[in-house]
Parts: sequence; C-alpha cells; structure tokens
Amino acid sequence: MHGEFFRRACLESLRAVLFCVGLCLAGETLFAVFIRAFSPSAATILGVNAAIESVCAFVSCALSIRRERALFKGLAAGALCVVCDTLVFGAIAGNIALTAFFALKLLLGAVAGGLGALLGANLRKQ
Repeated sequence: MHGEFFRRACLESLRAVLFCVGLCLAGETLFAVFIRAFSPSAATILGVNAAIESVCAFVSCALSIRRERALFKGLAAGALCVVCDTLVFGAIAGNIALTAFFALKLLLGAVAGGLGALLGANLRKQ
C-alpha cells in the first residue's frame, strides 16, 4: 500500500510540476511583451516573475494534486515548480543565477503549492 501511495504521489507531483512549467512559460511570454513595451525596473521584473511562479504553482497544484496528504504533496510540488522554472529559464537565458531571492521564491512557491493542493483536495471532496 505504501508503494502505491508513493507512486501515485510522485505522478501527481510530476503532473503539477509539468503543468506549472507550461503555465509559467506562457505567463512569462506575455510578461515579456509587457517588458518590451513599458521597460519596467529590474526590481519590478523580479517581483512579477516571482508572483507568476507562485500563481502558477498554486493553480497547477490545485488542479493536479488529489487525495490524502495533499498539503505535503503540494509543498513538494510547489518547491519543485520553482526549481524547474529556474532551470528552464536559466537554460533559455544561458545562465542560472542563484541569489538570496531564490530562497524566498522557493519558500513562496512551496507555500502556494501547498495551499493550492489543499484547496483542490477540499473542493473535490464536496
């Protein structure tokens, strides 16, 4: 039974991470158009990128995580979403810059993923 739970939890988390990366790519593409048009400051760009990652982690976990222990699966999936997004966008940009802000994004993504998973699991029960 534990092996089945672990396999199902990994599949749900993987689905959430892949969905999150796709959403982030779409969101960042739309934001790139905004950046090109209005030239916001670097701090604004960092903040909006973190917000996009958090919203995508919340939505993807709410739609992908199910069943028991949703909070823990959501926390893990949210943190993995931020790590995978950083790797994908680092590969696109040609460099990966890990700063102290990354730790904050990681925490924010994990919390957003956990809350999204809890919301999704509770809405499915009813």
